[in-house]
Amino acid sequence: MLLSLAEELGPWSWWVVGLVLLAAELIVPGVFLVWIGLAAIIVGALSLALWDQAFWSWQLQLLLFAALAVITVVLGRRYIYRNDKPSDQPFLNQRGASLVGRTATLQEPIAEGRGRIRLDDTFWSVMGPDLPAGTRVRIVASNGRDLTVEPF
Repeated sequence: MLLSLAEELGPWSWWVVGLVLLAAELIVPGVFLVWIGLAAIIVGALSLALWDQAFWSWQLQLLLFAALAVITVVLGRRYIYRNDKPSDQPFLNQRGASLVGRTATLQEPIAEGRGRIRLDDTFWSVMGPDLPAGTRVRIVASNGRDLTVEPF
C-alpha cells in the first residue's frame, strides 16, 4: 500500500515524508527530526527536477536521503550549539547554588558538623565547623540541598 502510494505521488512522496517528520518534531520535541525532515524535503526538491532521469532510481534517492540526513543532523546540531547563548538566570533550577555568597544567622547550632539556617522562607541544612546558634555565617558552597558555611 505504501509503495503504491509512493509511486502515485512520484517526487512528491519525499515532500510528504519531510512534512510528516517536521510534524512529528512537534509531538516528539528534541530538535532532531527537523533535520531529517529537511533532508527529505531536499531529496524531494531534487526529485522534482530529476524524476524522469534514468539514473534517479529509488536506491539512489535512499542513499542521498541517508547521506543528507547525517549531514543535516551534524550541521544542525553544530549550528544550535554555536548559537547557544548564556542564560540571564544561570541558577534558575539550582536554588542552592544561587545562595552561595549570602549570609545568614544560625537558627540551630552546628554540632558535629551539622546545623540549620533560615533564608527567606526556607530552613536549610548546613555543614561547617561547630558554632553556637545566633552566629552569622556565609554560605561558601552548595551540594544539592546541603549548604557549606563558614563564620562571617
